[in-house]
Amino acid sequence: FHWGFHPWAVYALLGLALAFFTFNKGLPLTIRSTFYPLLGERVWGWSGHIIDSQAVIATLFGLATSLGFGALQAASGLHFLFGIDAGITTQVGIIVGVTSMAILSVIRGLDRGVKVLSNINIVMAIGLLIFVFAFGPTLSILGAIPTNVVDYLANFLPLSAWFGRDEDLAWYQGWTIFYWAWWISWSPFVGMFIARVSKGRSVRQFLAAVLLMPAGVSIVWFTVFGTTAITQAQAGLGKISEPMTDAALVLFHMLANLPMVEIVSSFAIILLLIFFVTSSDSGSLVIDTITAGGKLHPPVAQRIFW
Repeated sequence: FHWGFHPWAVYALLGLALAFFTFNKGLPLTIRSTFYPLLGERVWGWSGHIIDSQAVIATLFGLATSLGFGALQAASGLHFLFGIDAGITTQVGIIVGVTSMAILSVIRGLDRGVKVLSNINIVMAIGLLIFVFAFGPTLSILGAIPTNVVDYLANFLPLSAWFGRDEDLAWYQGWTIFYWAWWISWSPFVGMFIARVSKGRSVRQFLAAVLLMPAGVSIVWFTVFGTTAITQAQAGLGKISEPMTDAALVLFHMLANLPMVEIVSSFAIILLLIFFVTSSDSGSLVIDTITAGGKLHPPVAQRIFW
């Protein structure tokens, strides 16, 4: 529900506007260009500066949230595997390491840096998905995929509106509203990224790819990992069946009930770190483009600063 149509509708809205005004109208690839029909030539003055500045701040906050979560989960994984203290020192060390890798990647640019890491990321993620699918409750996962699709579509509107659900209000505010705010803060970054790779596509192709494919992948991903974890908890396997206060450890407790736990858990930590490196340097490139007035190849020093 939180990772399906809702975030990608936000990204599609901004991405489509950016792509249209950049590739069809010849305006710079920056957020202010989408406001040209409303503000006219004023977008090149203070009005446009304020719009782009807000986009930069929102993206920075969204990326900071992601890096914080990534550091927490990676630190929890290191504590689970090697007994390393998961406190603030370890978390800061992880963030420094991620930022250092992101600087190297962003210096190399989109094709030689971000693209290479992203491809490694996807291959590793698919590998982890196949491993959990193969060694988890495979038949239950296969049966859960169509069930989850139907449940998602059936509950999409009631959960989105949330009328008459006062008993779940705390969950709604703590999860749904938080995620929606997070997606909105990411929208300048992801919207610009998908706009850049969508040149030459029709609006129909753009919307089909941006809305349907990520939602489909999310359903498969969460069904594989979620069904495996739920099945283990129902069977009383390991610590995943016990009440937990640290949500960052859930992944590792689930993997602990599968073969080769040390290898696979280490693999998962590396995957998490690379994910956040790619998020960081992708966001840096987008912020760089905005602050450079829409230029696709700003100076290297400026990339490093962001």
